[in-house]
Amino acid sequence: MHIEDQVMQKRCGHRPNKEIVSKEEMVDRIKAAADARTDSEFVIMARTDSLAVEGLQAAVDRASACVEAGADMIFPEAITELSMYRKFADAVKVPILANITEFGQTPLFSVKELGSANVAMVLYPLSAFRAMNAAALRVYQGIRKDGSQKGVVELMQSRDELYDYLDYHAYEQKLDALFSREKKK
Repeated sequence: MHIEDQVMQKRCGHRPNKEIVSKEEMVDRIKAAADARTDSEFVIMARTDSLAVEGLQAAVDRASACVEAGADMIFPEAITELSMYRKFADAVKVPILANITEFGQTPLFSVKELGSANVAMVLYPLSAFRAMNAAALRVYQGIRKDGSQKGVVELMQSRDELYDYLDYHAYEQKLDALFSREKKK
């Protein structure tokens, strides 16, 4: 479970004018989730957007309070330097997540760089989505311009490429084997 400290009128973590709840309210959110946990495998991740609002030390203090309340992981949003991740990791002693989203406040650190800062998990939330959107826009612009997708087919994954990737032919063979047995009965 991922629990954030922004107010209900949430904004993107990499945009200005974010508002966060008090540290006490955030700790209460985490404590309520931890108290309700019935499965030891259930993970509670506390996300804090407080760096942009209150500064680094306040964000570390908030994250530490969340860990004391039962958070298993910390997601400090919009981190701008590797040393900041290290400071969180050193303070909270639980796994840290890095949100590496293009065009945001966080530089596009490599997995190796993040690992050297004691980051345990890396999230790429919009990378494929942004690429798909750019490709879709080119396709629809081509269709609108030309009245057909013929001019943009080279941008697309072919049916054979998709089926090879998914091993779809093995699936069809399994279907054939299953349904040929049904026919013999």
